[in-house]
Amino acid sequence: MMNSHHHLDHRSPLVLEVHELARRAGTMKEIHRVAEAPADLGIDMIGVPQGSDIQLDLRLESVVEGVLVTGTADVTLKGECARCLVDFSVEESFDLQELYFYPEKEAEEEASRIEEEMIDLDPALRDAVVLDLPFTPLCRDDCLGLCPDCGFVLNGDPDHSHGEEIDPRWGKLSDLDVSGAEDKN
Repeated sequence: MMNSHHHLDHRSPLVLEVHELARRAGTMKEIHRVAEAPADLGIDMIGVPQGSDIQLDLRLESVVEGVLVTGTADVTLKGECARCLVDFSVEESFDLQELYFYPEKEAEEEASRIEEEMIDLDPALRDAVVLDLPFTPLCRDDCLGLCPDCGFVLNGDPDHSHGEEIDPRWGKLSDLDVSGAEDKN
């Protein structure tokens, strides 16, 4: 038995027991559970708050190579709007799909493995959530941003103005996204 660098934490809600699936291709089980979000599940501007609930709805299927996990993770994202800088939260569902290989099966170096008849969802969850988060999160798609003169959040009052010194036609310019719309990955 090879000693792996880290032993899976049985107590972690993201570690699943696959004992009854092991070596029985074609068997399947469904798992519905709420797990606490691990630390650092996110990027600078947006992420899943540590300790918040993640609703996991998963199907585990025994296949020849190992165990295939498919399903969804429903989370609450907390973020800071890139335009108006307010904090906001939004419910989001992420799709998970990961094949966990038996220890003795040939697989790429970074492939997920079954260890001691358990699988760790943490890396798969990170891949699903973090790779899908927007670099410039918006509290809403049509966020109006801030008043260029006083920093007032325009969503609350789109007609906000500073008397006559600003021609209302200039207001349209502040809606243009000059930060370069090309950074969509």
